This record gives sequence, C-alpha cells and structure tokens, in this order.
Amino acid sequence: MELDQLQQIVINALEDVKAIDIEVIDTTKLTALFDRMIIASGNSGRQTRALARNVQDEVKKAGGTVASVEGEDSGDWVLVDLGGIVVHVMQPAVRAYYNLEELWKATPKNPKPAPKA
Repeated sequence: MELDQLQQIVINALEDVKAIDIEVIDTTKLTALFDRMIIASGNSGRQTRALARNVQDEVKKAGGTVASVEGEDSGDWVLVDLGGIVVHVMQPAVRAYYNLEELWKATPKNPKPAPKA
C-alpha cells in the first residue's frame, strides 16, 4: 500500500471517531525507522482506545498490516505501528507533557536566532 494512501486511511479513521488535533509529521529526514508520525488526541481512555482500534480496523480492511499496538491497557497513550507510519493516540495531558510534535519536528516553532559573530 502506498504511503500517502495509508496516511489518508489513518486520518479518515481518526476523524470517524472524532479525534482532536490530528497532526502529521514527515520523519523521512529524521529517522530511517518510519516515514510519517501521526499524532491525535482523545478525551478519555475509552476514546483513545476506540481511535486506535478504528485505525487498526480500517487499515486491515484496506489490505494493510498492523505491525504492533502498545498501550491499549491504560488508554493514556496508544501507539499503533503500521510500518511506514507510527500513530500516537494520546489524552491531552499526556500529549502536552511529552510534546512529541516539538521533539520530532525538524525546525522548532520559535527558533533562536544565531549568535552574532
């Protein structure tokens, strides 16, 4: 399955279950492990688990494979590994604490100016 097609399936699956603040980060220049990271929030453990489950179901329905899933027990942070795409479904407080968007973006939101020589 093509990466862009897989990405759209994941986004649609997250939107179907009313995910909050879906963000896609292109990681091709940052790591060889995966090409995209998709981060989304759910308001409760129940919703994060439902979001992760819907992503898995829709990917499988489209003929894709799910490599692994972590964190379904607590529902605070569920990771769905789809090979080329890693999906993080988190509750807002956990997402704010770990701030994966800032960690994985190649350019920070507020870059510091270079010191003058």
